Amino acid sequence: MDNDVNKPIIVGKLVGVYGIKGWLKVMSYTEPLENILTYKPLLFNLSGQWREITLLQGKTHGKGLIIHLAGYDTPESARHLVGTEIAITREQLPALPKGEYYWIDLEGMTVINQASITLGQVIQVMATGANDVLIVQGDKRRLIPFLKDHTILSIDLEKRLILVDWDADF
Repeated sequence: MDNDVNKPIIVGKLVGVYGIKGWLKVMSYTEPLENILTYKPLLFNLSGQWREITLLQGKTHGKGLIIHLAGYDTPESARHLVGTEIAITREQLPALPKGEYYWIDLEGMTVINQASITLGQVIQVMATGANDVLIVQGDKRRLIPFLKDHTILSIDLEKRLILVDWDADF
């Protein structure tokens, strides 16, 4: 796992102001998107420092989310938060069953194939309609389908290593 277990895990971003009472639009990275509202406390990156701000209310609105934070009761005050990342601590994540992984734990892992060729590091995990995809950066960028027991042969969180059935020429 990430060497810095105290590093906040980014779960969303404030992307706009909503209404006249200081509500903010949220881009949630959680699945489903309203899960971000279940985490307490939420941390906000203010001028490079993670700070807790009390969530007064939050709800779905159209295809997105809006929230109201303590101390931000006008559009003018809330506007200063637009662009701010939202995070939680690792302790807030529920334990996963064996064989399931949080994307954050896969990012940065080294990917090798069965011929012991290092393909690179996972720089991102992307959701597609059919399955998740590892974006691996090495000598070139590779998109590797996250299909356990097919392309993904093993994951060793301790060694930070993913073994894949993937040709180095792809």
